[in-house]
Amino acid sequence: MNIPITVNQKELLDVLLNVAVVRPVFIWGAPGIGKSSIVESFAASLGLPCISMLGSQLAPEDIIGVPQIIDGKSVFCPPRMIARDEPYCLFLDELNACSMEVQKAFYSLIHDRRVGEYFLPDSSIIIGAGNRAQDNAIVKPMSSALVNRMFHVELIASHRDWLEWAGQNGIHPHIIEYIGLRPDHLWRQPPKTEEPFSTPRSWHILSDAMASYGEGISEKQLEILASGCLSPHHASQFRAFVKQIRNRYALSAIISGEQKWPGKPDDRDALYFLAQSFRAQLIKELPADKNNLSGAAQDLSFRAKSLMGDLANISLEIAQMTVAQEENGALPDWFVVEIIRDLPRLAAKK
Repeated sequence: MNIPITVNQKELLDVLLNVAVVRPVFIWGAPGIGKSSIVESFAASLGLPCISMLGSQLAPEDIIGVPQIIDGKSVFCPPRMIARDEPYCLFLDELNACSMEVQKAFYSLIHDRRVGEYFLPDSSIIIGAGNRAQDNAIVKPMSSALVNRMFHVELIASHRDWLEWAGQNGIHPHIIEYIGLRPDHLWRQPPKTEEPFSTPRSWHILSDAMASYGEGISEKQLEILASGCLSPHHASQFRAFVKQIRNRYALSAIISGEQKWPGKPDDRDALYFLAQSFRAQLIKELPADKNNLSGAAQDLSFRAKSLMGDLANISLEIAQMTVAQEENGALPDWFVVEIIRDLPRLAAKK
């Protein structure tokens, strides 16, 4: 599905409140970013029960029902899950994972709100959802007739919305603080290989697992949990973050000069995390044009050069990775030029 505009969680709720009450809506999005929970919250806000059906597990008779002979005539009796007396929200999850025969069974339900002789109660709502082809999930081409029966919207993961939700739903404080520092680690494009990958759902799973272990969780246990939920790089970074919390390292204190970079060999993972967090802060706060430097940004850039020198003395490799160009963002060119000029060793891998 090619949709040029994407929405975050709050924007999606606004769409549902205004569109889903009058027309069926289909939500596209990657696995684990909260499509189902948003639909459930939306239904609850309207006081409607949310009835979920998984398209990947349906057969045509699960929608249209089976025929019975009544007064000498065959009548299709829709399943109890659909045939209800009171208004409800029908959530068709993984709708684009069902077979073409099942898709055809949905035609009249979605367009006419009817299954055989049964009509959905007035004020009932129909919402579908599914993954995209690029997500390496089980998806099938959706027929043009089914596509044209619904309003389509694509959801993306928003770290701001997720952090607000996480703070209200008991997510582990280490995870909330980590995503606040590294919002780019909330979600990762599903990999082509079979391995865990980071999504809002996988962070939630990790939070539940950490809570089950309790405060006495060891570094090895945390390594097992993070590696079982998150993308490998994110897992190692999160473990380093927790370690630097336990060792009382703080990036703000390092920038202010109250602390030094951790220099012990056992602290190398914490050093790498702090360096990457330092890089993310520089990308966020330093302007692309040096002429737009504020007083605070100018102080930060001056302090950053000194810190990069200290970092290079501990680990030249980590210092080089901190200034290297990456797909997820780049330091301003003028800052990199000044770093290379002042610290030539950092130019080795540029």
